[in-house]
Amino acid sequence: MRGREAGVRRPGLVVFADTPRMAEPSPLPVTSTPRRMRWLWWLLAYASLLLGLIGVVLPGLPTVPFVLLSAYAAARGSQRLHAWLLAHRQFGPMIRDWQAEGAVSRRAKWLATIMMSLCAVIMFLTAPKWWMAATGTGIMTIVATWLWFRPEPRRRR
Repeated sequence: MRGREAGVRRPGLVVFADTPRMAEPSPLPVTSTPRRMRWLWWLLAYASLLLGLIGVVLPGLPTVPFVLLSAYAAARGSQRLHAWLLAHRQFGPMIRDWQAEGAVSRRAKWLATIMMSLCAVIMFLTAPKWWMAATGTGIMTIVATWLWFRPEPRRRR
C-alpha cells in the first residue's frame, strides 16, 4: 500500500487505498470556510458589490476594485452570488480575466485613467488646500501606473 496520501476521490467521498472495505468513508467538506466566517464573507461580498454599483454613477468611487473584492468574498461566502457575478454580462469577463491571469482590458485601463484624471481636475478645482488635491492625485497616479503594468487578457473580444 502507498499510504493514506494515495486517496481516491469520488463526489462527496474520500476513500483511501489502505481503508478497509467495511469502514465508512469520510465525507468531503462542502466548503472549507467555517459557517460563522461564511456570514462575514457574505456580508463583505454584498457590501462591496453595492459600493461598486454606486461607483458606476458616482465619480471618484471606483467600480472595478469593489466588484473584484465582491467576487473574491462571494467565492468564500456565497456561491450563488459568485456564480451570478461570473455569468454577468458586464462584470463576468472582467472577473474571469482577473482570476485567470491578473489581467485588465485596455478599455478598462483607459476608462480608469480618464476617470482618475477627471477626478484630479475636480479635486484641484474644489479642494480647500492644494496639498489635499496633490495627495489624491499622487495616489491616483500610482494606481494608474500599476494598472498600466498589468497584463491584458490573451483572448480578444
